[in-house]
Parts: sequence; structure tokens; C-alpha cells
Amino acid sequence: MLTKEELPACPVATTVQLIGNKWKLLILRNLLIRPWRFNEIFRSIPGISQKVLTDNLRAMEKDGLIIRTVYPEVPPRVEYSLSELGDRMRPIIKAMEAWGQSYQQLVRETE
Repeated sequence: MLTKEELPACPVATTVQLIGNKWKLLILRNLLIRPWRFNEIFRSIPGISQKVLTDNLRAMEKDGLIIRTVYPEVPPRVEYSLSELGDRMRPIIKAMEAWGQSYQQLVRETE
């Protein structure tokens, strides 16, 4: 999690700092559905590299948005899921989805 010294003064800037890149938004989109394994997330997001996915997952875990669960199996199985804090992003992501759908419809109607 961010320290209080790292928090921007503006609440919108705080949200943007936590989820303000396209990769984090797409990861959250997936995790709203169910827990996912690394390779499932990787295959579901065209254009993301393994390093960028790893970096974003680590940052989201550090910020308390997701939970990384390692199962003691051979081979090891790791799943990523939303934390309670991350689940509180659900209305934000759903609002973005609704706005995007209405925009897509508007574009289709003007063609």
C-alpha cells in the first residue's frame, strides 16, 4: 500500500496512480470474474509481455488490490484474485465498461 506521504492530494489522482494504466485495468477486468492463473491472464491480454504482467501483478499485490495464493502442489500452482480492497474497484470498472459500451454504440450509429 501507498504510504500517506506517497498519496496524492487529489482522490482521483490516487485512483489513477493505483489503476491508471491499461494493463492494470485489464487485469482487474479479468479478476472481477474469478481467480486466474498467471498464464491465463497472460493469454487473455494481447500485447502484454510476461515481464510487464509480472511487474503489474507485483505492484497490485503491494498496493493491496490483489492476493497471490501459492498452492503447495507439484508443480506449484499460483492464483491471483481480488482482495477485498480490489473488489471495491468493481463499480469503477463496471462504470467504465458501461461507458465504453455506450460509446461503441454511438460510433456504430454514426457510421
